[in-house]
Amino acid sequence: MRVLTKKNIATFGLILVVFAVVQILISSKIINSYYEITLATICINIILAVSLNLVTGFTGQFSLGHAGFMSIGAYVCAIVSMNTDSTAGFIIGIFAGAVAAAIVGILIGIPTLRLKGDYLAIATLGMAEIIRVIFLNMEITNGAAGLNGIPRNTNWTWLFVFMMATIILISNFIKSSHGRACISIREDEIAAESMGVNTTKYKVMAFALGAFFAGIAGGLYASYFYFIKPNLFGFMKSVDILVIVVLGGLGSISGSVIAAVLLAVLTTYLQKFTEVRMIIYSLLLIAIMLFRPQGLLGTKEITEMFKFGNKIKKIE
Repeated sequence: MRVLTKKNIATFGLILVVFAVVQILISSKIINSYYEITLATICINIILAVSLNLVTGFTGQFSLGHAGFMSIGAYVCAIVSMNTDSTAGFIIGIFAGAVAAAIVGILIGIPTLRLKGDYLAIATLGMAEIIRVIFLNMEITNGAAGLNGIPRNTNWTWLFVFMMATIILISNFIKSSHGRACISIREDEIAAESMGVNTTKYKVMAFALGAFFAGIAGGLYASYFYFIKPNLFGFMKSVDILVIVVLGGLGSISGSVIAAVLLAVLTTYLQKFTEVRMIIYSLLLIAIMLFRPQGLLGTKEITEMFKFGNKIKKIE
């Protein structure tokens, strides 16, 4: 398979242009600190939404515990960064948090992913609450007071690099044989199993991969906003991520990116009216379910992947 195609070169060029333009705007203070926070929120939410879409959208496993994995990444990265206070410590903290989240994802995923639908949602929600309560009662995490004075190593460069890495890696995973196995589980788990797909293995794999990137998002969050506490990663945070995924479309990475941008901008303009924001979120969900249940872009990537597969079969 050719990597240096015209489409890939054009996409890479566009990515570099976007990065350079935003960097220039930040350096020239056109994007001030207030809008930088919005930009950071967008990047972190994209990582969270794309990773949750892998679990919920592409594999069909309804999870309400993504904020729990984010909290693991945030606390591990924060503790490592506070004890090293260097760029190397920050990078180690990011990946240590991501690996810790993935390990917890595997340990929790093996027993819970045997459940389906609402039962799985309740189990993952309970898992996230257990993680939150553990952090609430640990001495190293400073309990309910949280951790303050975390070194700020996250900037636009790191946010952009990790965001693009998440999108590219998960996109490639979905297009691989492992990704097709996950999609087959979403479409019909019994049929997939009868065709020899190890459904438990691929569900746990998707769950662990989603948890890994959620851990990265948590580490970036902790390192950018200085301060974290257990209540920041409660039930409402998981719902916020799920809203982005549903709005963008279950099974659409590009939809998750667009939805993350739209909701971050909306949240920024409604910052002073938290109650109104939640009402709009609720009305938005109701409107989507009524008029466009497939989300903004629906199952765009899945459809394109199947078209690509059919072309290959015709060539063969």
